[in-house]
Amino acid sequence: MFILYAIVIGLVLGWLTGGRLEHLAGLSFRWTWVAVAGLAVQVALFSAPVSSSIGAAGAPLYVASTAAVLGFVLVNARVAGMPLVALGAASNLVAIVANGGTMPASGAALAAVGIGREPGYVNSRELVSPVLAPLGDVFAMPSWMPLANVFSVGDVLVGLGIAVVIVAAMRREPGPADAVDAGAPLGAGGGPGRPDGEGTGTNG
Repeated sequence: MFILYAIVIGLVLGWLTGGRLEHLAGLSFRWTWVAVAGLAVQVALFSAPVSSSIGAAGAPLYVASTAAVLGFVLVNARVAGMPLVALGAASNLVAIVANGGTMPASGAALAAVGIGREPGYVNSRELVSPVLAPLGDVFAMPSWMPLANVFSVGDVLVGLGIAVVIVAAMRREPGPADAVDAGAPLGAGGGPGRPDGEGTGTNG
């Protein structure tokens, strides 16, 4: 849910700073299917029917899906903002692995958003002796916010990174290469717009 707010904030900031929504179409990512698969696993994992019956398999699935999403982010680190997302995702993954597949959460933060000790496997829980507790879900969104939840330092970095990705993409002005790629056919073996395959250089 924290990510949804980051997307909205990024879109608003991009618009306020003169960005254009259509420029988002210029974003290009690799391994997108890895991120989609990792997030889909987590959505299923923390749905009521699955979380209540997954048992010991929950922790390794959570770690593996989080690692998959981090892999996607690292592969796309060239995109402005993605290094921040990578840092945040890595911070979360370290905390989850260090605590046996569960993100440690602050009891006060959970209480602030009205989350009690839920049955079954959950992505974050108050632990008796958490490892790397400061990296856990120690913050709480205001309870009046829709979909209020607890969040971590890593989540903040991920959110900031996503907002930067969106703002940078919206503010990016398409260059000559983008115009050529979008409007001119590529030759079989030469430069853009030369269907006869001839390049722009001279023959030697």
